[in-house]
Amino acid sequence: MAKKKSFVLRIQPEVMDALEKWAQDEFRSANGHIEWILNNALLKAGRKKK
Repeated sequence: MAKKKSFVLRIQPEVMDALEKWAQDEFRSANGHIEWILNNALLKAGRKKK
């Protein structure tokens, strides 16, 4: 499996609360959900190949 990079993310508490709720609704961790959102955005923008 490819090694993942770690980084610090500063986020407003209200945004984090909404993100955590959304992640729970989708049965993902908050970290996994952020990665899912970013991957979808990259695909939609044509910045990442399928």
